[in-house]
Amino acid sequence: MTATEALLLLIIVVILFFVLYFLLKDTTGRVEVTRPIESRIDEYLDQRFEDLVREWSLVTRPKLGRFKREKSSVLDQDEIRVGEMKSFETEMKKTLNNLEERLDALEKELAKAGKGKGRKRKT
Repeated sequence: MTATEALLLLIIVVILFFVLYFLLKDTTGRVEVTRPIESRIDEYLDQRFEDLVREWSLVTRPKLGRFKREKSSVLDQDEIRVGEMKSFETEMKKTLNNLEERLDALEKELAKAGKGKGRKRKT
C-alpha cells in the first residue's frame, strides 16, 4: 500500500465518520434503523417536552387532575350560573323583540294620527 492509497483511505474514513456524526448528532442511541425518522422525531420531542409545554402553555395530566379535584365544586356552580344566564338571555331577547314590535305598532298609530290631524284645518 502506497502513501497515496493510505491517504485516500484515511480521507474516505474521515468523510464516513463525518457523515455518521451528523446523522446521529443529538441522539442518545435510541434511533431505530427500521424507522429512523420517526424515532428521531420521538427523541426530539422527548428531549424538548418541558420546553414545548412551557412554550405552548400546556398543562400536564396530573396538574389537570389536581385542578379538577380542587375546583370541581366551583366549576359546577359556574356551569349552573352560565345555564341560568343563557336562559335569561333568551328571555330578554324575547322581551326585547316583543317591546320592539309594540313600539313599531305605536309609531304606526302615531303616524296615522298625525296625518289625520294635519288634514283637518279650521277655515
